[in-house]
Amino acid sequence: MKVGIFDSGLGGLTVLKSILKVFKGAEIFYIADTAYAPYGEKNSFEILERCDYITEFLLENYGIEALIVACNTATSAAIKHLREKFPFLIVIGTEPGIKPAILNTKTSTIGILATPTTLKGDKYQFLVNELSNIKKVKLYEQACVGLVEQIEKGEINSSKTFSMLENWLTPMKENGVDTIVLGCTHYPLVGKLIENIMGKDISLIETGDAIANRLLFLSEQKGHINQGELKILILHTGIINTNMIQTILEDNNIEIRKCEI
Repeated sequence: MKVGIFDSGLGGLTVLKSILKVFKGAEIFYIADTAYAPYGEKNSFEILERCDYITEFLLENYGIEALIVACNTATSAAIKHLREKFPFLIVIGTEPGIKPAILNTKTSTIGILATPTTLKGDKYQFLVNELSNIKKVKLYEQACVGLVEQIEKGEINSSKTFSMLENWLTPMKENGVDTIVLGCTHYPLVGKLIENIMGKDISLIETGDAIANRLLFLSEQKGHINQGELKILILHTGIINTNMIQTILEDNNIEIRKCEI
């Protein structure tokens, strides 16, 4: 099985990390589109065009059979288009884990951390409206402008990153939020900081494991035998923090290469 994964940068590696736990016998081609990052502050049309172009590149150069859009913002902007244009591909998107958050919360107060584009997107609004019937909850939405850039620079534990998060999270803590949806694949990388600010009883909802299990299920339906080694190629279109790649994936046996897309 040949699997393509892309994100604006390092964030999608949290999804890849989950995939590595359950998926075998495949070649994985990951594109960190750092030359066009961050997606979360671009308009939907720009993001859709870029997603289309990356998918074409992965098909033409690597013959992928499955595509994972490891970015909430890109999923919101382009997943419908990609599924319609490439019906022969397994196409899996990334959505904020609102449903598990609703089922998990005991105080019925949920925080949503996401990019501005994700929060404004139709897909997010549809999810909120659809799932609000499950249980009446109060949502505290926060657009985390600048957080992706901090993570990309490797400033996971810097005082600036802590200050940004503290500013956004304090109102949530004061209003009894007990569950926070990490609505961007970058945000699990600052999960420890969020826990430090919110306290030990906070639950963080991310979607990497769900995406990995979905890939396994759909690929096995197409005849994939989940055995053998994985070959991983990380491509980046602009500057990237290679030390962060190794830290996230905890594996030195990965090929990393710059590419022009």
